[in-house]
Amino acid sequence: MIDRTGLAEFLRHRRQSLQPEDVGLPRGQRRRTSGLRREEAAALCHMSTDYYARLERERGPHPSEQMIASIAQGLHLSLDERDHLFRLAGHTAPPRGADSRHISPGLLRILDRLHDTPAEIVTELGETLRQTPLGIALTGDLTLYSGPTRSIGYRWFTDPATRQLYAPEDHPFLTRMFVSGLRGAVTLRGPGSRAAHYADLLLAQSQEFREVWNKHEVGIRPRELKRFVHPELGALELTCQTLLDPDQPHFLLVYTAIPGSESYEKLQLLSVIGAQGPH
Repeated sequence: MIDRTGLAEFLRHRRQSLQPEDVGLPRGQRRRTSGLRREEAAALCHMSTDYYARLERERGPHPSEQMIASIAQGLHLSLDERDHLFRLAGHTAPPRGADSRHISPGLLRILDRLHDTPAEIVTELGETLRQTPLGIALTGDLTLYSGPTRSIGYRWFTDPATRQLYAPEDHPFLTRMFVSGLRGAVTLRGPGSRAAHYADLLLAQSQEFREVWNKHEVGIRPRELKRFVHPELGALELTCQTLLDPDQPHFLLVYTAIPGSESYEKLQLLSVIGAQGPH
């Protein structure tokens, strides 16, 4: 059963404790509000200001699990806070671990500050959960995929357009890397996991995947140098730095170019292209 009073008080407290800079928003010189404004919180949670305001006033419909998950992410809640919010709303808290899509506040705070850098937060199966604007300009909005196609390893063998984003000479290595990574995830998570489900799908759909899978390669790590092929700017050589969430298998990938290099200049152009809309 929903605890409307507890839910309203918790939402107000969390909103008022967040500062604009905590969520990547400008503070502004004339700001008087303590914490975030309701309209700012609502935008972060992908809902109308009216709907959010009614929750804080103990009114409105019973929020769905999807709505509560959106609020938990928008307000940068920790896993414990997320679980508490679900229980206040009368729902069972989602599972933690490999299947969790809730991004930790720490990773979000870093991502929100990377305005001029391509970056993304991904799961161990290569499912993109969040991107910076420049990350979207580099590869397109990878969060729009659903089902197995959320995984780049799955798309690599089922969607030819995925390979067009990467230098052709790197394709053989990436093929082995994706298969190796999926095999490791299957072993780690077990036969009933999403990793195992993806492997079964690919074994049934891709001859190439089956051939590489049968070689039983494991431990093939991503290379630090990533070579992208942008549809408008052409080849970019970017260094990828990885930050691992200590509490769940999420990774923050940050892509940078050597200052003064051709790829560095192209990143500057990419920021202009990204501001003009999707490529």
